[in-house]
Amino acid sequence: MKTILLFEDDHVLLTAIEHQLLMRGFNVLAVRTVEEGLSHLEGSTPIDAVWLDHYLLGKQNGLDLVVRLKEGEGTKNIPIFVVSNSAGSEHMASYLRLGVSQYYTKADYDLSQIIDDIVYTLT
Repeated sequence: MKTILLFEDDHVLLTAIEHQLLMRGFNVLAVRTVEEGLSHLEGSTPIDAVWLDHYLLGKQNGLDLVVRLKEGEGTKNIPIFVVSNSAGSEHMASYLRLGVSQYYTKADYDLSQIIDDIVYTLT
């Protein structure tokens, strides 16, 4: 079973995404801050992909996390799917330059489309 580390600050949306991922057979570790996510990344459960919102609770945002992941020997190859409504085009360009797998604007994609892309990437 593949594990998705899900970063989302909106509790209702986090619950909906988590439910959809679980229904598709993923193990989900849901967090609302970069700090919570980093503790999972340092834990014993291997992370197969990251679902990442730009704005998160706490002091750090999604870009801060991507920089940390891409610098880490054990984390630099984890596929990262940024799903955000809040980040402007300059943020989108920054994410893509850092090497995220995909960037989605929430309003433009159905959850099932994004999950299909994650499934495709992990198979």
